[in-house]
Amino acid sequence: MPDVPPFLSELADELAAMPGAVAVALGGSRVHERAARGSDWDLGLYYRGAVDLTALAARGTVYPPGAWGRLMNGGAWLRVGDERVDVLLRDLEVVEHWTRCAERGEFEVDALLGYVADVPTYLLAAELASCVTLRGDLPSVEFPDRLALEAPPRWRFCRSFSLAYARVHAQRGNRIGAVGQAAKAMFEEAHAILCERRVWVCNEKRMIEAADLTALETLFAACPADTTALVDWIDALGARLEDAVSAASPWDRARG
Repeated sequence: MPDVPPFLSELADELAAMPGAVAVALGGSRVHERAARGSDWDLGLYYRGAVDLTALAARGTVYPPGAWGRLMNGGAWLRVGDERVDVLLRDLEVVEHWTRCAERGEFEVDALLGYVADVPTYLLAAELASCVTLRGDLPSVEFPDRLALEAPPRWRFCRSFSLAYARVHAQRGNRIGAVGQAAKAMFEEAHAILCERRVWVCNEKRMIEAADLTALETLFAACPADTTALVDWIDALGARLEDAVSAASPWDRARG
């Protein structure tokens, strides 16, 4: 367990004492010793049913359950002295539901601010697997065999779809659309690779590196402006992702 400074320990006690709270967990870069100077502290506040957030509201603005969507839920961005602390609300019933789905190899993908390829619902299980419980008790989670089997082909379908649209944008001279869809395809392939390896991911910050795709960054550095060259660039990226892009749409290939 990483060293927990007194201010964070006191805050964890305060959160754990709120009516409805079940557990408080430390997550993010602080757990994996990847924190840079000035990195914030991420605390997950797990509750069941409902939680009285009065004590948290006394420290700053609180975004209630559901304000940040069904997965990110809600929380607060706090300043505790010179430190930044993110408190993230997690409804255990929702966490347990999506964890059970992941065990069956099932998941959905939600749009979420800050994500290029959006976020899978098994994010909540990934958080459980990677966090350190400071107060209370939380279940342990292993990467499900069914998810490792079912998720990669689904992510690769999405990757092919994104590459096909990148090519359409490139043919029309839309460089922004082409590069945006190409970047999305990169993250979707990274998801596929990491699921095959049974590696949990909680965000996209280090996904490309974790999936050993950093060599492809040189392609993005050399992205051309010319329309014909841009189409070739998309094709080269597709080939490097082991998915040669053709004129056929991904859904046609799926039916075939």
